[in-house]
Amino acid sequence: MYNLLKGKRGIIFGALDEKSMAWRIAERVVEEGAKVTLSNTAMAIRFGKVKELGEKLDAEVIAADATNLEDLENVFRKSMDVLGGKIDFVLHSIGMSLNIRKNRPYTDVDHDFYMKTLDISAISFHKMLQVAYKLDAINEGGSVVAISYIAAQRIFDKYNDMADAKALLESIARSWGYYYGKHRKVRVNTVSQSPTPTTAGQGIEGFDLFFEYSEKMSPLGNADSNDLADYVVTLFSDLTRKVTMQNLYHDGGFSSMGMSEELMKFILEKK
Repeated sequence: MYNLLKGKRGIIFGALDEKSMAWRIAERVVEEGAKVTLSNTAMAIRFGKVKELGEKLDAEVIAADATNLEDLENVFRKSMDVLGGKIDFVLHSIGMSLNIRKNRPYTDVDHDFYMKTLDISAISFHKMLQVAYKLDAINEGGSVVAISYIAAQRIFDKYNDMADAKALLESIARSWGYYYGKHRKVRVNTVSQSPTPTTAGQGIEGFDLFFEYSEKMSPLGNADSNDLADYVVTLFSDLTRKVTMQNLYHDGGFSSMGMSEELMKFILEKK
């Protein structure tokens, strides 16, 4: 390890179980010397394994509905109290679509579900940043990262209203990156990650096939949760002090590809 985050304090939102991207990121930031708190919903804490991760990392677990401003304020206040000062980095790794869970196609979504998708998966990021900003909870030079996906820019069948949520998430990051950077010198970025076999991701119809497609399309192959955790460590570190308002592709090159030899062979073999 390199002690890139030695002495830093952070909040990790969204760890559920060992398959979670946030879980591995939490482990890596602690390996690099940081102290963290963990936050998820009360239900996720009850039925997931967040407490287990908290014990492993000696991290306080704070229940919160990320769409609720009072809950978020409690997370930031309690984290500053537990960790002994203002926060240096925050991870947003939160997403959920009832339309996907209920198999509602994009052309016939339940719009109450749709609004819930946007609120949980994207607007929660705005609320999180707004609460932190008003509390002046993040140190100058701090870093905030949210996990996104390339469906924010391109159409992927079955990704449904989550694509709209990711597009909004990235827009929020740019806007807050401007205001937070200008007034508090805090960085805000999104990372567009390869398809990753998380508990939530594997709930999307056809995920396994698309995972294989992406693997064959990407010159370096899919980036997994370990790769992502390493990358996010650099974004939380002082090595990326001037990187902000960016959507950073972390996908093995997938986002720049049109067609690969491996994919062409795969398609021909299926004929």
